[in-house]
Amino acid sequence: MKNPPAFDPGRFPSPCYVCDLGALRKNLEVIAGVRQRTGCKILLALKGFAMFSTFPLISRYLQGTCASSPHEARLGKEEFGGEVHAYAPAYSNKDMKELLPLVDHISFNSIRQWQIHKEKVLASKKPVRCGLRINPEYSEVEVELYNPCAPDSRLGITLDELQGNDLVGISGLHFHTMCEQNSDTLERTLDVVEKKFASYFPNLHWINFGGGHHISRSNYDVDRLCSIISSFQERYGLEVYLEPGEAIALHAGVLVTTVLDIIERDRSIAVLDTSATAHMPDVLEMPYRPEVIGGGQPGAKKYTYQLAGLSCLAGDVIGYYSFDAPLVTGQKLVFVDMLHYTMVKNNTFNGVQLPAIATYDPENKNVKIIKQFGYRDYRSRLS
Repeated sequence: MKNPPAFDPGRFPSPCYVCDLGALRKNLEVIAGVRQRTGCKILLALKGFAMFSTFPLISRYLQGTCASSPHEARLGKEEFGGEVHAYAPAYSNKDMKELLPLVDHISFNSIRQWQIHKEKVLASKKPVRCGLRINPEYSEVEVELYNPCAPDSRLGITLDELQGNDLVGISGLHFHTMCEQNSDTLERTLDVVEKKFASYFPNLHWINFGGGHHISRSNYDVDRLCSIISSFQERYGLEVYLEPGEAIALHAGVLVTTVLDIIERDRSIAVLDTSATAHMPDVLEMPYRPEVIGGGQPGAKKYTYQLAGLSCLAGDVIGYYSFDAPLVTGQKLVFVDMLHYTMVKNNTFNGVQLPAIATYDPENKNVKIIKQFGYRDYRSRLS
């Protein structure tokens, strides 16, 4: 990304996550179009994006949230509204006690989990629709860390495990096998799901196609997705849910940072006031190299730097980037696509201060600093 930001980075504290409300609205309009064309329901996956100050906007377009814990479910219930769905690999009795007053759907990861908690759910004062997460044993995710159908995966129930069990009380199935993929992947995955599990569909009311759908990406085939959903609903009469997280916030925000020091080694190193391990951990976990506005590949421009984080972790390195002019201390740099899986995964390793959270609205050029963090936030996570 070579263009300058639409706003002046100097208007924000550093480091700071900045949500571009205009870009967020564009994503939501694309995603809501799928709902309008097919009648499916679309949920915000809180595991990917949970900036609740934006929920009043997002809730105009989506039908609810999906949660992986009681805390996420409560956030969805209290701040978003609409339907609340829950799924986790396992639930404790305490989890169930907290979840049942909050959720509308709850999906179980194993037959054993369903059997353990069945009576509690059925006795709940609040009606809750129950589902099972299935593992179709088919996935096109190449990075094993993110592959729900990898060998020995703990996620979901295989066809062999499902057969012969009493499913009275189960009204739906849930599968999640995708990661940052297009609708052709869903089409091939759904073909496997139908071949293996269609015999169960007549006794169900709904099915959840999970997340990983990059619906708001510029080259995503939305028409194909709508066709897949509509034809499935026509064949089986089931209510279809999607639960994207990343697609909601894709390319809708940045991380503003500042150069604190320049260290000369074989290559120049710029130490920033942010951290890969603390503020954007997927950079190390995936791994991937985020783009920097005005930056290029190593050697593509005249001056190349290693951009490094503030923590004491030796591997706290964001990557190598080149620039047209030398970097200087105090200079602001802007990492793009820094909303999804950042705020929800960041941490206070080394006591490194968490980035502030802000919004920018291109319609009126308005900047709003939503929250800034300090010592009390660090201390509150310890004892």
